[in-house]
Amino acid sequence: MNNSLEFGKNILFDRFVTTLRTNLCGQLNKEFISKKVRVCGWVNKRRDHGKLIFIDLRDFSGIVQLVFDQNYNLKTYEAARDLRSEYVISIEGTVSARSEETVNPDIKTGEIEIFADAISVLSASKTPPFILDERDRVDEMSRLKYRYIDLRTEEMQYNLRLRHRVTLTTRNYLNSNGFIEIETPILAKSTPEGARDFLVPSRLNPGNFYALPQSPQLFKQILMFSGFDRIYQIARCFRDEDLRADRQPEFTQIDLEMSFIGVEDIIKLIEGLLKDIFKNCTGETLSTPFVQFSWKSSMETYGTDKPDLRFDLKITDITEVFKNSQFNVFMNVINKKGCIKCIVVEEGAHFSRKELDDLVDMVKKYGAGGLVWMKVEKNMSLNSPVSKFLSADEKENLYKLLNLKENNLVLIVADQFLKTCESLGAIRTFIGRK
Repeated sequence: MNNSLEFGKNILFDRFVTTLRTNLCGQLNKEFISKKVRVCGWVNKRRDHGKLIFIDLRDFSGIVQLVFDQNYNLKTYEAARDLRSEYVISIEGTVSARSEETVNPDIKTGEIEIFADAISVLSASKTPPFILDERDRVDEMSRLKYRYIDLRTEEMQYNLRLRHRVTLTTRNYLNSNGFIEIETPILAKSTPEGARDFLVPSRLNPGNFYALPQSPQLFKQILMFSGFDRIYQIARCFRDEDLRADRQPEFTQIDLEMSFIGVEDIIKLIEGLLKDIFKNCTGETLSTPFVQFSWKSSMETYGTDKPDLRFDLKITDITEVFKNSQFNVFMNVINKKGCIKCIVVEEGAHFSRKELDDLVDMVKKYGAGGLVWMKVEKNMSLNSPVSKFLSADEKENLYKLLNLKENNLVLIVADQFLKTCESLGAIRTFIGRK
């Protein structure tokens, strides 16, 4: 987790003082030694050491260790014996320095602990269905069923606070660029878009339905010719379509509309927005202007119009190498004005036959006829099911064009332009993220 995003660093702690607490758990440090404090939170862990019971108390700001000492305060010690994971408690106590050998460098409060003077159980808890620290071993359905528990984990707390910061940064940026935020209706009429509508029956007009908006597009356009010039909305959208990794039935999008602008104006505005978001939310400074691709060049090089540029695995056109090929598969594609393209996977010669067959199945899903693979083995020999159909000149030209090396794996698709690019793009993404 990026340390620059430890939200506790920017907390105005005095805003969280209430009648039930004087401090947050993650706020306490050596400056509070010998001071009386009152904190509230969830029991994260309980460790019984005989005459000593240690409790890790958790709130959104962090964890602090509580000490219940039989010799220090018998009443609180007896109460602590009944505490279990996820009990919600309020504790009064005195902050004390930990001994040097018990300092915990892994938490912000690791140099101190609180000796309990008084305790109040605000809410007892049944045994939770899973332990928060073991969440990674819990199946997704259990996490969704007990979402209120899953949301207590550090990762989920972090994600939602990050989302809040992104939204806040977006609003501040757009406001400073002359935009105003206008809400548009959620109950609307059905309009043809890319997916089916979710419908809500009207009680006052039986047989009629409202449609939940797939986007506020029409409302934004109405606002433009009403003279508002620049508007935005953090819009909730609803689309009744099949679920995929990037498709959900309801989602939130940053939706904006501007009057009297060109393409470059939009690009410049969005670059500035993303630069602000990354600076404020990750601490990273993006270089602008961003690299731009035409649709065609993106498809030719990466096989998709939304390429993942975190890895350098590019598509190469090798049609020219096989323009006079006697290999029927390649020749037929060229005669139909198709193309032959490939990607080269360094150290990919170790791919098993099953892994290669899986890649063949992958390209067929995109409509391509198949996949040709070639392995460059020891002494630069070429191992491929189609090797015997290729001339010596074709092999030599392929080696030169692709600058092949030992242990390279060449994956070739020959088909019409779009099928070829999309097939290799899918393989590129799969291998790059593997």
